Amino acid sequence: MVLQRMQTETETTALIYCRVSTTQQKTQGSGLESQEHRCRQYAENKGYHVEMVFPDDASGGGDFMNRPGMRAMLAYLDAQKGKPYTIVFDDLKRMARDTEFHFKLRREFAERGATIECLNFNFENSAEGKFIETVIAAQGELEREQNRRQVKQKMIARVEKGYWVFHAPVGLKYATDRVHGKFLVPDEPIAEYLREALNGYADGRFRSQAEVQRYLESCAKFPKDLPNGKIRAWKITKILRNPLYAGYVQAKLWDVPLRRGHHEALISFATHERILHNLDAGARPAARKDYNPDFPLRGHVLCSSCGKAMTGAWSKGCRRHYAYYRCVTRGCSLQSKSVPRAKLEDAFEDVLKSLQPTTQLFGLIKAMFKDAWDKRLEQTHAEQDRWRVELKAVNGKIEDLLDRIVEARSDSVISAYESRIEKLEREKIRLAEKAGAPLPNEARFEECIELSLKVLSRPWEIYKNGSYAVRQTVLRLVFSKPLTYSHEGVYGTVETTLPFKVLGGINNEKCEMVL
Repeated sequence: MVLQRMQTETETTALIYCRVSTTQQKTQGSGLESQEHRCRQYAENKGYHVEMVFPDDASGGGDFMNRPGMRAMLAYLDAQKGKPYTIVFDDLKRMARDTEFHFKLRREFAERGATIECLNFNFENSAEGKFIETVIAAQGELEREQNRRQVKQKMIARVEKGYWVFHAPVGLKYATDRVHGKFLVPDEPIAEYLREALNGYADGRFRSQAEVQRYLESCAKFPKDLPNGKIRAWKITKILRNPLYAGYVQAKLWDVPLRRGHHEALISFATHERILHNLDAGARPAARKDYNPDFPLRGHVLCSSCGKAMTGAWSKGCRRHYAYYRCVTRGCSLQSKSVPRAKLEDAFEDVLKSLQPTTQLFGLIKAMFKDAWDKRLEQTHAEQDRWRVELKAVNGKIEDLLDRIVEARSDSVISAYESRIEKLEREKIRLAEKAGAPLPNEARFEECIELSLKVLSRPWEIYKNGSYAVRQTVLRLVFSKPLTYSHEGVYGTVETTLPFKVLGGINNEKCEMVL
């Protein structure tokens, strides 16, 4: 019994450390399990008692302190101060594939009274043993640097060929294809939300990044990054500036300029350029965050006295609440004088109904649209020829600047040339996209005319039956400026958009049509 207790007291206690370089190797392979299995067999054959196993799935770039498992093991040794341990590694390269950090880790273990053993290497304190250990550690560092270089070279070549090689951004995901291999494809329905957000910001439907943010936050399936269902503002900016959504790839850190990618674009490059222009132009006034569907005309109707936008709110009476529009501008003669919502909106109904053209005009309207379509088509043909000429001129400028870079000796001059070439490359992409864009056919005309006639023929019906967002869209499509309302119940001169102005002019002149 005494002998058994003495054997137990002298039994060596071991800690096992296992490491693979990536999480993918951990989830899709069996590297950690096989390392642990071999280390446990080694410890069993040696008669060691395995107390803990510390796994890692990160390379750490050679620095062992960048690995959570290694930091946890060193902290465990500190917590068990004074207790001798033997650290078991499957292979010497699992310690640190960097000569400096290899011996630094040796010192860390020595300071904690721990010894190390390796299945594939016998540590010796002799000069020859230290030399061999140094050589093997240096070889591990060499292999790591060579692998890093090879991976980087392959990634650069992949980007140069038009493929994205980094983490897929939101709205895109990786798929495998027989021709392209691993490449990006739209991740629906998130991609559809992004199309709406990007196009909306480009054409002004979303007037600020805050509106884009609120729209994406309202999409139930769009990924949120905060527990309260919100999206960080900097992520919206990153989405808006990302050329991947326009079908282009680049790697500035590797000096790979913008180029056409093989993945499907969510928006055109021209749309991407408009987005960048809107971002660089500065902030635009955003729609109210506290919008109220009970008052759809708030912000679209001005006070006749001060010309400022009227607001709307509910007022509490003795028995129930009442809806009013009012001007709240300080110093206005009509400040806080309320107008019943029904009175103001009934008068607006009359205005919108008066803009609805008669059915007799629609034959002429369609003919006008067809004539305008044909003229625009002819103009587009001419513009495409002009864009091809401009594209050729841009290519000539780029070649000229490249020749100048070869002859230049000043770094500042070379940098200026490179900056100019980068701008010309973006101009080249824009012109190439325009020059190569397919022209719309007759079916496209019928589709567009149907949507246009629907808005022109029934603005009031669309407004009355639409949601708050639809109503706001109708107001922007019909009226070029906000309406002015007086407390006598009369709207001032109505400023409409061009299509309704044309229809109004035709209607006032009582033009006769040949049907």
